This record gives sequence, C-alpha cells and structure tokens, in this order.
Amino acid sequence: MPCDGNHRVLNPALLAATACGLTALVLGLQLLTASAEQLKIARRDAFDSLVALSRALAYDVNADESRYLLDPSRRSAYEQGFLAKSQQLYGIQGADLSSYDAKLADTWARYRADHEDRVFTGEFRRELDNITFAGEREAAERTVEAYAVYQRDDRTIRSLVARGKEREAVAFGISWDRGKSNAHFGAWMKALDDVTTINQTAFDNAVRDGRASDTGLLSWVVGALLAAGLLTVLGLRPRLAEFR
Repeated sequence: MPCDGNHRVLNPALLAATACGLTALVLGLQLLTASAEQLKIARRDAFDSLVALSRALAYDVNADESRYLLDPSRRSAYEQGFLAKSQQLYGIQGADLSSYDAKLADTWARYRADHEDRVFTGEFRRELDNITFAGEREAAERTVEAYAVYQRDDRTIRSLVARGKEREAVAFGISWDRGKSNAHFGAWMKALDDVTTINQTAFDNAVRDGRASDTGLLSWVVGALLAAGLLTVLGLRPRLAEFR
C-alpha cells in the first residue's frame, strides 16, 4: 500500500537535525582539541618555564651573600644557605663552594657540547629542558653564563673576608661599578628577565588565542545544537499531532 506524505520513511527535518547534531559534535571536538593545545602552550611550555626562572630564588642567593658580610657571627649558616640555594638553581653533585666554580665551568662546557648530557640539575636545567620558543635557548644560556660570573664574584668576596679585608669585600659586593658584584648581579637579572619575557609573551598569546578559538567555535557549536533542537521539534510535530 503506497505511503502518503504524512507517512514518509525519511523525515527531512529529522535528517537535517541529525546533520546539525553531528556538526555540533565535530565542532565540539575541534574546540576541545584547540583548547588543549593552547593550554599545553600556556601551562607546560610557558608557565613552567616562568616558575623555573623565579626571581625570588636569585634574590635569596644574593641576600645570603649580603648577610654573610654583615653578620660575622652567623657566617657559616649564611654560607650554607647560599650554597643550598645555588644548588637549587644549578645543581652539581658533590660540589661545595671551593669546587663549585670549576665544576660549573666543566658541566656547562659538557652541556654546550651535548644538550642531552645531564651533568647538572636545578631550575636552570628545568628551563633548558623546556625550550620551546624562538630565541629562548640563547636567552636561557646567557642567563646561566651571567650566573656563573656572579658566582665567581662571590668567591672573590669570601676570599677577601678570609684575608681580613672586609671593607674591600663589602665595597666589591655592593658596588654597581663595571666589573663589580652588583653590576654582575644586575646583568644576571637582565638575562633572567629576557627569558621570562619570551615565556610570558608566549603565555599571553596562548591565553588570547585559546579564548579567541573558544569564542569562535563555541558560537558555531551552540548554533548547531539550537538548529538541531528546532529541526527535531519541526520533524516530530506532524507525528505528535497524530496522537491528539
């Protein structure tokens, strides 16, 4: 028996609703994928590096050096604090202050020859293992090299103190003149800021791009879902009318 128009096997409105639903599903998957990629850039590639290069630890190192000069009664404690924080930044197994500089130079030369040579640890290593953006490796390496200069200055200060030249040690430690400790500390902070700026810019761009992609795709997903709902109602309306 032939079917009339009210008993079609295929309902165009429901077919269109299904197509809209599938479109919403595909766009939703694209939205999740795009968001995940931007989150990876912002969280792992950029933010992790910013955490690794926190200025706070660098200033703590410098503060322990200053306390060493200003509080002779607790010099041993401040010296150990300086070494412990230095090891957090650039960790060298078995190194003390007397051997740290030589081992830093040796391990750094080995790293420059082979970036996979895991001869040191610490925050600098974590950053160097997370190189992602243009210019980041060069800036990170300049940071370590500026840090090495600052470390050598610290040994000059301690040598002057050991020889009873505390006035000279203080003058060298607090001076911003070229070639003096504070000037080299400033150069280290400038290099640190350069790396941080690269990662901060990438972080900001990832957040902005993530929001833009979310907003654009989300509007299409919502539109497709609304269309699917409307078409479903239109497609089912004749069938529902039969039960009145």
